[in-house]
Amino acid sequence: MKKFYQKNEHDTDRSKSTETKKRKNMKRLGGGGLSLQTFANMKSENNRYNPSLIKKQKEFYKNAKYVSKFRKSVKQQDIDDKNETGESSKVDDDDDDKQKSRSNRRIGVEDLYKQTREEMEKVRKEREATFQAKKEAKEEAESRRKVAKGKMMRKTRHGQPVMKYRIEHLLESIKKSAGIDESS
Repeated sequence: MKKFYQKNEHDTDRSKSTETKKRKNMKRLGGGGLSLQTFANMKSENNRYNPSLIKKQKEFYKNAKYVSKFRKSVKQQDIDDKNETGESSKVDDDDDDKQKSRSNRRIGVEDLYKQTREEMEKVRKEREATFQAKKEAKEEAESRRKVAKGKMMRKTRHGQPVMKYRIEHLLESIKKSAGIDESS
């Protein structure tokens, strides 16, 4: 009978060790997994933090604010226009002065527009002229290099380089360097 008791005690030790191992594994892995029902409920709830939804709401409120400001300004302009027409029926002289000032304002705005337009045209033409000059200089230098390369690559009947053009090239480079040294 003692042996049977000892076996049971030994079995309980094993079950305790497996339970502690399971607990340690659960703790290490971050707890137990979610049940299917809990997972489904979490997915279906819409009261969670959603940055894209918040961004859309902010944009909506911002646009609504702009629309309300625009409506207020339009309403204010309509009120101003009604006041001006009401006053004009009372006093004709003031109406003429206002029309003149408005026409002067328009002329000023048109002049300003024409002036800025002309300035932009001048800047554009200058930019095009500099671009064209750079392009021509580039093409000219490229053609000179092409001619020089053609001369330098010439060969005799026997496959030897033609030394005439190579010596001319060396002479030109020496003259250029001597000309620079003489001027300084």
